Amino acid sequence: QVQLVESGGGLVQPGGSLRLSCAASGISFSIYDMKWFRQAPGKQREWVATITRESGTRYAGSVRGRFTISRTNAKNTVYLQMNSLKPEDTAIYSCNAEFGSRDYWGQGTQVTVSS
Repeated sequence: QVQLVESGGGLVQPGGSLRLSCAASGISFSIYDMKWFRQAPGKQREWVATITRESGTRYAGSVRGRFTISRTNAKNTVYLQMNSLKPEDTAIYSCNAEFGSRDYWGQGTQVTVSS
């Protein structure tokens, strides 16, 4: 059974940092492209960042320079380091694993940026 489990969310003040983790099981993690998405209240889900199986990275313009995606294949885990957080970063953050037609999602973790 495939599972993606996110952790690391919480409440943080503007300008603060959080590190999200997504632990995968039931897949050959190293061959998957891994992505982070987020969905704010009342808004559509949006793509945040991608790390390919070759560890190439891409970012949405709204987070480039503030967020860093990384992966540790030995731990089947992908990370999202989020710095200089803004209130508009408040959302549920979910990870996604993609390989060909195979596409899996985690349940998400809440990130709230507020003073």
